[in-house]
Amino acid sequence: MSNDTVVHWKELLKRRLASSKKDERTEEEKKAEETALFTKYYTEWRGGGNRENYRNIPRFYYRLPAEDEVLLQKLREESRAVFLQRKSRELLDNEELQNLWFLLDKHQVPPMTGEEAMISYDSFLKVGEKAGVKCKQFFTARVYAKLLHNDPYGRISIMQFFNYVMRKVWLHQTRIGLSLYDVAGQGYLRESDLENYILELIPTLPQLDGLEKSFYSFYVCTAVRKFFFFLDPLRTGKIKIQDILACSFLDDLLELRDEELSKESQESNWFSAPSALRVYGQYLNLDKDHNGMLSKEELSRYGTGTLTSIFLDRVYQECLTYDGEMDYKTYLDFVLALENRKEPAALQYIFKLLDMENKGYLNVFALNYFFRAIQEQMKIHGQESVSFQDVKDEIFDMVKPKDPYKITLQDLVNSSQGDTVTSILIDLNGFWTYENREVLVANDNDSNTVDLDDT
Repeated sequence: MSNDTVVHWKELLKRRLASSKKDERTEEEKKAEETALFTKYYTEWRGGGNRENYRNIPRFYYRLPAEDEVLLQKLREESRAVFLQRKSRELLDNEELQNLWFLLDKHQVPPMTGEEAMISYDSFLKVGEKAGVKCKQFFTARVYAKLLHNDPYGRISIMQFFNYVMRKVWLHQTRIGLSLYDVAGQGYLRESDLENYILELIPTLPQLDGLEKSFYSFYVCTAVRKFFFFLDPLRTGKIKIQDILACSFLDDLLELRDEELSKESQESNWFSAPSALRVYGQYLNLDKDHNGMLSKEELSRYGTGTLTSIFLDRVYQECLTYDGEMDYKTYLDFVLALENRKEPAALQYIFKLLDMENKGYLNVFALNYFFRAIQEQMKIHGQESVSFQDVKDEIFDMVKPKDPYKITLQDLVNSSQGDTVTSILIDLNGFWTYENREVLVANDNDSNTVDLDDT
């Protein structure tokens, strides 16, 4: 190794040792240097050519106007109204729908399938060319393939296609109608927004003509509650308009436009006048002291009057009450849960009451705690006692939980037996029905046999 090389390494080591000496600057001096460097690099970036790269990033956040920014709020409301009006004008009106039906009928391709008029893909495209710009979105290969079933000639039903168009138009109309009540303009409705929508909808529903105006507020509360009970499980106080359109509740509500709706359909429709009057009438009948609220004792007479005292205790512990009494809105949640025990939202409501320690599951202790009240009721009514061990085994066999010692809400939903399990634990009548299911089925079969013999 040459002397020059040795000297070179010595110099490198000296410089390295010198640079590794302890930095004796104060924190303020270090921070000042950092600020200076940042300012230098930021200034270079602002003035440099790299800035052009950032201009291509689209703006993705728009701040909502504050409450005191009245002018900005008004501007936003007006712009939304103009936008919705423009979207409304893009929809097919009645005359255009009639013209579309005429064109489809004119271009049908024989032979008919039963009583269904059919159309081929070539004729379908010809109709699309003549139907106008508004119809263009419906005359695509994707829509045709969606409606294509088992026709040997590769055609689709004219009626099915027309119904598809009608459904799309209705959905867009309804979305625009709901959006007019979306005060926040964020794609969801608050409780007050939906109340206003339904209140203004009442005069357009012939089936509600008989309702007295004094009952309107109770009807609106009854109707709105179903939307929020099933579509707002986290109780955020708002529902996405998209979720409202995706569920069947609006269909049920708008079914009341049919002046010839059958009595059976009215009774099964939560939004009908008879149904709303039934629910409100039950509430009034339970309210013995006429104070507009329900105590636990008053609620205990609900239905067949066989709900256990322990379950009712949990209702009043978990649900919103006023001085220990339940108002009409809370009562509606209670009714919706007990009348729809097969639905996940109803099971979630009941599960929360059964899960006393908020563990997220039911163990043997919780099942025994609630079933003990059923056993006590059986003694009061002079019925033969049933072993909890047998009932517990049957419940676990029905649910088949992932963990053999714990039943979660998801286990109940997946089992499709949640309504039966909850009835066994909270309602003597529900347990008796389960225990005597074979006898009840046999009696039904016997009565059907008698009916057949009589005929």
